[in-house]
Amino acid sequence: AVAYPLDNSTFERLSVEEVVHTLVEAVVLVFLVMFLFLQNWRATIIPTIAVPVVLLGTFGVMAMAGFTINTLTLFGMVLAIGLLVDDAIVVVENVERLIQTEGLSPKEAARKSMDEITGALVGIGLVLSAVFLPMAFFGGSTGVIYRQFSITIVSAMVLSVLVALILTPALCATILKPHDPDKHGKGNGPLARFFRWFNDRFERSQQKYENGVRRTTRSWKRSMLVYLLIVLGMVFLFTRLPSGFLPDEDQGTVLALVQGPAGATSSRTEKGLDLVRDHFMKQESGNVAGVFTINGFSFAGQGQNAGLAFVRLKPWEERSGADNKAQAIAGRAMGAFSQYKDGLIFALVPPAVQELGNATGFDVQLVDTGGIGHDKLLEARNMMLGMAAQDARLAQVRPLSLDDAPQLKVNIDEDKARALGLDLADVNSTIATAWGGGYINDFIDRGRVKRVYVQADTPYRLSPEDVGDLYVRGATGQMVPFTAFSTLEWSNAPVQLTRYNGQSAMQLQGSPGQGLSTGAAMEALEEIHAKLPPGTALEWTGLSFEERLSGGQAPALYGLSLLIVFLCLAALYESWSVPISVLLVVPLGILGALLAAWLTGLNNDIYLQVGLITTIGVSAKNAILIVEFAEERIADGMGPIEAAVEAARLRLRPILMTSLAFIFGVLPLAVSTGAGAGGQNAIGRSVVGGMLSATVLAIFFVPMFFVIVLRLFGHGGKDTPPANRPSDHPDVEPDGGNRSSDGGEPAPQGA
Repeated sequence: AVAYPLDNSTFERLSVEEVVHTLVEAVVLVFLVMFLFLQNWRATIIPTIAVPVVLLGTFGVMAMAGFTINTLTLFGMVLAIGLLVDDAIVVVENVERLIQTEGLSPKEAARKSMDEITGALVGIGLVLSAVFLPMAFFGGSTGVIYRQFSITIVSAMVLSVLVALILTPALCATILKPHDPDKHGKGNGPLARFFRWFNDRFERSQQKYENGVRRTTRSWKRSMLVYLLIVLGMVFLFTRLPSGFLPDEDQGTVLALVQGPAGATSSRTEKGLDLVRDHFMKQESGNVAGVFTINGFSFAGQGQNAGLAFVRLKPWEERSGADNKAQAIAGRAMGAFSQYKDGLIFALVPPAVQELGNATGFDVQLVDTGGIGHDKLLEARNMMLGMAAQDARLAQVRPLSLDDAPQLKVNIDEDKARALGLDLADVNSTIATAWGGGYINDFIDRGRVKRVYVQADTPYRLSPEDVGDLYVRGATGQMVPFTAFSTLEWSNAPVQLTRYNGQSAMQLQGSPGQGLSTGAAMEALEEIHAKLPPGTALEWTGLSFEERLSGGQAPALYGLSLLIVFLCLAALYESWSVPISVLLVVPLGILGALLAAWLTGLNNDIYLQVGLITTIGVSAKNAILIVEFAEERIADGMGPIEAAVEAARLRLRPILMTSLAFIFGVLPLAVSTGAGAGGQNAIGRSVVGGMLSATVLAIFFVPMFFVIVLRLFGHGGKDTPPANRPSDHPDVEPDGGNRSSDGGEPAPQGA
């Protein structure tokens, strides 16, 4: 049988499979949400057809960009599914409204609908694409991750708009049926009864919602105070959320490092490896499939006092529950290994990105910037290790190098050697050949070329005193013993020398304390380093370097995305003031995303940043749906408050429909388990939380923002009296256009 110490192909294959399953689940859930609101099989099928068409085109763009089908691009696909159906939903809703209210044929309704909403479709698609576009231009490993999401989602959004402008109207004209008033509410089947109940509850809630919006808008001072508290809460959560680079993943593997004392023999190291094998195969037999150990090598270096164990865990479906994840298994192992007295044993989990280190946690180089020398650098390192062991914010802090070991120094007295007629090159060659071996020549043995090496026999090179038995031939042919011109001396010396950016350095690794993030651990280590004597510096490397880099790039990413969204909205509305009412909704979504991350124990890492960018885009989309309709009402002569309330009332159903479609499209990511669940949960939970808060809060606050911004910039006008509200006018039927074209129950209000 063949045993593989480390095989990542299983984890990668299962991770992709899990995301593909999530993709299918997302499509099904989005379909069910659309059917709940559209209540018409024909109307529901049209946006659903857009999904495979857009995804196929997105795969083509990915192929041209040189991307592969991996977990990151598939994450982007899942996020895009909830977004790309929005454009098709807007078209279908508007066509349905025109069929019902104006009695047009499906073909005429589709033509008129596109005349009305083409600008809005382009605007929403432009904003959703623009918010992800800056991610594509960041560099480093962070930029590579960002780029996978950015190109995938932006290409899906652009294709979604094209499909909504070209394919969806044609499908509406072909699939939808003309309006038949004789079939309204006549069905008695289970679905018909459920839809009647749903619509009745929704209409009652819609009236309460309208009253709530009116109170929020008229009591704008109190509402702005609540908004200010929300912003403060967002800032508080953002500053308190622990930082990280990528979430830890259970990759089905645990590593164990064994490091014995300096000069320890391989037999002593083997005892530590035996302890590792016994613990995992007996104490963790329900979770462990096998253990592969190596004596004489570890990530710290090669030596008799170094050992490494690869622990292969059982499949994910056989070890469900948090207690059986790789992180929990490694934690229990550390408790057992801490009792080992003849060395150090560390249980580690591989990092989420294999090329950025060999373990989770932090990775740092202690660099000699002041030329203090090896001994002082070693002293500073040991001081750091001692203080780190007493700090609860740090765990498993360890040097990633072998300690200085006793070495035998043969001191050659060059003057004596020359006096005895010896060549120093012959002296060096003699001891190197006798103890280390030397290549002589080749010879042919039965048709095969073989090499000849010469070396002293084992019994004559086992002890230091055996050096005295070596002789060097002088210029006169006389054999001179080593004892005549050399002395022996034992000393501690480094086994390996490490340099970082051309300077002497020592590498340290460690993990955060219980319940803390790597960001908190890195801050703790910097505080410890500040207490050391001058002459050294900390240089973060691996995952830690990328974490610091991504943390510094995040503010620029958020700011650039908001700026581009603002400019797109300014072009869409041809106004510098109206876009402000849209952007004010962003903190409402960010609060939910941060709250979801905080409640579920997530870190402020790359995936959360992608989730926040997504939340910015979808929050702006919901606000656009209200603001644009309110702008049209004001253009018709309605006052700001009445226009905002009317827009909120008529847009409630489309907003809830598109938002719930997006939430349920991402929900499988938030609740996934198994291979790759760490990354899926990090994105899914933050996006679901952000979308929930952006929807629930925005539908009340956006009308108020619209009114306040108009009045601040001098466009307030006068409110139309309630008696003359356009909703009472016959050409705006509150419930008109809320019936399906094939005689089913109510369909949503038009876009």
